[in-house]
Amino acid sequence: MRPTPAPLLLAAAAAIAALALAAPASAAPPRAGAGDVLPFPAAERTLPNGLKVIVVPTGFPDLVSVQIPIQTGSRNEVEPGKTGFAHFFEHMMFRGTKAYPPDAYQAVLTQIGARQNAYTSDDLTNYHTTFAKQDLEKVLEIEADRFQHLDYSVEGFKTESRAILGEYNKNASNPLVKLEEVQRDAAFRAHTYKHTTMGFLADIEDMPNQYDYSRTFYARWYRPEHATVIVAGDVKPEQVFPLVERYFGGWKRGDFQARIPAEPAPQGPVYAHVPWTTPTLPWVTVAFHGPAFSETGKDWAAVDLLFDLHFGETSDVYRKLVVDEQKVDALFTDTGPNVDPGLVTVYARLKKAEDAPYVRDVILKAFAQARAAAPDAKKLADQKSHGRAAFVRRLDSTDAIAGIVARFAHFRRSYATANQLFRTYASLQGADLLAAARRYFTDAGLVVTTLAKDPLPAAVKAQPALASLEPRPPAPAGVPVTLLPSKLPVVTVKLVFPAGSAKDPKGKEGLAALAADMLAAAGSQRMRLDEIREALYPLAASLDAQVDKEMATLTGRFPADGWRRFADVALPQLTEPGFREEDFRRIKDEHLNALVQDLRESNDEELAKERLQANVFAGTPYGHPAIGTVAGIQAVTLDDVKAFVKARYARPDVLVGVGGDAPKAFLERLQAELGRLPVAPAEPAPAVAGRRPKGIEVELVEKDTRATAISFGLPIAVTRGHPDFPALWLAKTWLGEHRSSTSHLYQRIRETRGMNYGDYAYVEAFPRGMFQFFPDPNLARRAQLFEVWIRPVQPQNAQMAIRIALHELRKLVDEGLSEADFEATRAYLMKNVYVMTARQEQQVGYALDSRWYGIPEFTRYLRDGLAKLTREDVNRAIRTHLSATDLSFVIVTKDAKGLAAALAADGVSTVKYDAEKPAALLEEDRVIGAMRLGIRPDAIRVTPAADVFAR
Repeated sequence: MRPTPAPLLLAAAAAIAALALAAPASAAPPRAGAGDVLPFPAAERTLPNGLKVIVVPTGFPDLVSVQIPIQTGSRNEVEPGKTGFAHFFEHMMFRGTKAYPPDAYQAVLTQIGARQNAYTSDDLTNYHTTFAKQDLEKVLEIEADRFQHLDYSVEGFKTESRAILGEYNKNASNPLVKLEEVQRDAAFRAHTYKHTTMGFLADIEDMPNQYDYSRTFYARWYRPEHATVIVAGDVKPEQVFPLVERYFGGWKRGDFQARIPAEPAPQGPVYAHVPWTTPTLPWVTVAFHGPAFSETGKDWAAVDLLFDLHFGETSDVYRKLVVDEQKVDALFTDTGPNVDPGLVTVYARLKKAEDAPYVRDVILKAFAQARAAAPDAKKLADQKSHGRAAFVRRLDSTDAIAGIVARFAHFRRSYATANQLFRTYASLQGADLLAAARRYFTDAGLVVTTLAKDPLPAAVKAQPALASLEPRPPAPAGVPVTLLPSKLPVVTVKLVFPAGSAKDPKGKEGLAALAADMLAAAGSQRMRLDEIREALYPLAASLDAQVDKEMATLTGRFPADGWRRFADVALPQLTEPGFREEDFRRIKDEHLNALVQDLRESNDEELAKERLQANVFAGTPYGHPAIGTVAGIQAVTLDDVKAFVKARYARPDVLVGVGGDAPKAFLERLQAELGRLPVAPAEPAPAVAGRRPKGIEVELVEKDTRATAISFGLPIAVTRGHPDFPALWLAKTWLGEHRSSTSHLYQRIRETRGMNYGDYAYVEAFPRGMFQFFPDPNLARRAQLFEVWIRPVQPQNAQMAIRIALHELRKLVDEGLSEADFEATRAYLMKNVYVMTARQEQQVGYALDSRWYGIPEFTRYLRDGLAKLTREDVNRAIRTHLSATDLSFVIVTKDAKGLAAALAADGVSTVKYDAEKPAALLEEDRVIGAMRLGIRPDAIRVTPAADVFAR
């Protein structure tokens, strides 16, 4: 019962009663079923044209989320040479209509402060928008318009096709992307699951020539009989249905029926290998052809439970490979769900290539165990409890509720799908799981895929028969507190210590991060980590660590009625840490791999961003990544960790925040536990100031990669609480709001020219930005960086992309914002601040950050600051703090020496378009391409990727 698809909220009975709404006289009021995992009084209706409408009053005030899942994904791409079009239309749907061209459409979203995006999977494409409730009718109007009247030119089509190639290129440095491509290609012979959502590279490269087919694809699938309109939040069904019918009622039904090729019975086992050209840890995946999703049939739910039981964090396999033997540093699963029978997979990342056959066989033995005997009744009950509690824990906002409805409703276009699925989960017995294991875990259905740079042992190519593997028996089993009470029956507790990476001793960079994980992921004196996880599993409770420059944050989450077990099991990890040598070795290996494999070898964009931070703050406590350096991590000892924890995890400097329906008894227990921490004198914090270059300086990181990733910026003295913070926040939002297609850089580089996937700007650190919409809280810093992130471009376009970005930044510094842009951006932020702080964990985290900075509650602080701003305030702050001439660049690229020579030569840049462009744009390109960068040759250096963060 995987929590990954999305969490669900169990509302209190009183809240449910308060949400009951009147329905038309001919129908009874909508009611939630007793014990439903989605307990909201949703109402459903099918329009005459076949469109399904689901309205979900969530009980959360002010916000509404509209989600429109379309039953088309890569599964629907049946013609050869036409893969990737479902994902392509996720992009094209933002290209506008005659009534609302792209600029007008985005202007509406900006004006109402909405956040919007979309995603594509094997089976669906989902479009989602979250906004203030008073703007519902306008959102329905513009969404109905684009779903019925999408209009794009050949030129716009070709421009977007290059952006798709840019997205493929940005993923090319991630081994798992290629591994999945090869796995699917080997596993399937006929079904369209043979290709991934992105599609085959050859088809993506040919997309500029497929304009006519794109119109065919849109006409086939973007029809009301394939769509569901989900409206969730502060809404009433009797108000929503007429609006949806008004705007979507004219959408014409289609008549196309696709013939999805049926996959023949598997004839495995199948083995496939991916040779990787750059340094990476080896991967082994073990997969089987599994069942299609069904909320009423038992097979998919049973297989899903089996995977969590045998490969989750409390399983024997996880404990053996990750915790005890430490042969694997990452172990996770993917069971779908899919409309048609797909693959169910276990992923393992190995520390040594020589262990590949052994790790594969340990995984296969677990499948053999699943075939041999039904699971223990208590473990099965705990797994069910965990799955349900995990849904409860993770859903705490309107958009999260709407998201889970969309992910499940698309199968049958029904709100009832998720509730019925959980009834099926609840009905499963051990015999059901045993029957499913024997049906799907077979030699014929086995698919093993590996990836490695160096040769693997030959034994990994020949797969042992499952019957030959003997299953192994299962292993035995008085600090000020910021309170944010709510009716949510999930408690979030945050403990923030002044124990960030700025406290790392010289030569032991990474000590702070190791210390935090030795508290959160290494057990207590009384319980090992596996015992703790097993005890917390039925509650879906957790204790996690996050380390940044200043803060080390421990975050606990648990259901309110499970507080006692959480306090008994999790809190001793802080007050009585285990400090076992084997845990230290495991965590040290994990951190080295996270630095070298996950960051340096597999993520060019985050690497450039982290390197830029390190370069700007070189020689200061901020001069290395929070996770440390290779030499620093290697130098840290367990005794270092013990001393660091004793000195830094102390009273009275800890900040404590609690959100949710926390029992009084838990708050008393928390105070008692915190009282056991040592008392340490407060240390004065040394000043941190970045180095602002004179002119432009460039570091080129030389790495074997398809695309070129670019980040640049300069240090700023403005942090939260500074008088100019609201002004710079507004300026960066206009210039490059994170993951927003309305921002200026995105429009000029990505939208108009199709050069890459996106372009963003920041005035606060945003680590892990490529993985999330909003920054994590508890990243407070005493010095910040103005940064521009240019997502990967084709290498031949790198110099032109730099010139365009600097041209736009220079215009902003010299000319400032117009009154119209100022007013529109401020109006957007006044509403959007509620969206970025919607979740309980965000609210608790931001409250503690406000204490750290000494400012009021964040939304009030920012809205009050924005309300007082004038256009001149913003333009003055831009001129004072930003620059288009004194900048540090970090660029990750393959031909670093060639780009270095081009930058030093400062010759004219050009860009070649696949589609015809307006004469005005071509003239602008001519002017920008001739713009002098003026980079001195001695301000350019080339660094091999292997040397980055080495010491």
